[in-house]
Amino acid sequence: MGHRTPAGDMPMVAEIRIDEQRLRSAVRTLFAAAGSAPRECDLVADHLVEANLRGHDSHGVGMIPAYIANARTGELNLNTGATLVADTGGLLLVDGGFGLGQTVAYEAIGMAIERALATGTCLLSLRNSHHIGRIGHWAEQCADAGLVSLHFVNVISDPAVAPYAGLAPRVGTNPVCIGFPRRGEPPIIVDFATSRLAVGKVRVAYNKGVPVPEGVLIDRDGEPTTDPASFFEGQPHGAVLPFGEHKGWGLALACELLAGALSGGGTQHHPKRREAIVNNMFSVLVKPEALGTAETFFPQMDAFLEWVRLPPLGRDPTVQIAGEPERRSRAERVAAGIPVDATTWEQILAAGESVGLARSALAAEAGVA
Repeated sequence: MGHRTPAGDMPMVAEIRIDEQRLRSAVRTLFAAAGSAPRECDLVADHLVEANLRGHDSHGVGMIPAYIANARTGELNLNTGATLVADTGGLLLVDGGFGLGQTVAYEAIGMAIERALATGTCLLSLRNSHHIGRIGHWAEQCADAGLVSLHFVNVISDPAVAPYAGLAPRVGTNPVCIGFPRRGEPPIIVDFATSRLAVGKVRVAYNKGVPVPEGVLIDRDGEPTTDPASFFEGQPHGAVLPFGEHKGWGLALACELLAGALSGGGTQHHPKRREAIVNNMFSVLVKPEALGTAETFFPQMDAFLEWVRLPPLGRDPTVQIAGEPERRSRAERVAAGIPVDATTWEQILAAGESVGLARSALAAEAGVA
């Protein structure tokens, strides 16, 4: 990333708006130039652009420069699928071979869905995948098949998050996600990092030249800061704090052990040793019909949602259900285009150029003058 001055001294960086279909096409073109097969190009384009549409720019096309850089150095293996290592009937162990996470996780979750639909439940342990992106995407894949799902993920990369009461980064953002299908309605997707802010969102702030909210970061000396440069510039760098103090830290710990240790993929127990962003994931998939509770599960869920939305004292309801902000963002961005800040767009153009794709050609594909 390019150098940035402290957040308080930085001017706002301009952004461009890109039509979602044009952006998908540009991402497919870029990954094809990098060597991905057509199916992989489609999977990564759909995943990254959908993350942007849902308002999670941290997990969208801004990840492309890191992916391409890792692919060029052999840290990420393009066109590498999920390999089934162990199958005990109720539990699948899958190895990603450090393949593109959007391919590996899609295939692994597909295996788990097939098993859960057949037997009622499946435990999936996925190890050694490159970055698998927005975890809500995989919960949505399960919900589309009518399955409840839980996902716990650890990150092996440059440590980013300080433990509760700690002053140095020791763990990744370790997301947790839980998805619930609904009848005739969009699913409920509870998806969050166990840190106060995802590292990708700190990156977006850094690229835009804006501060992060108070209470998110500490600098290398353990002092509070709102300057995202404190995380990206210099060594040692600062750290993101866990959300909810000891509660977020406890969930991050559980993710590390469930996803990393139990899978055999490993835990984050050392400084950064490679450029790859490695994810391991432990998932639980359940078919409500197999429990014999589907005819109570779905109406009870609807009754609960109606209850929590009841406006107090005649006021307008303001309660939001997980997944609703993302759907609102999607509708807005389909209509108005996806915002990409100028720094991130420059990095994407440079990534394309590094695999032989002319900047003018990629810009034209995206419809950017």
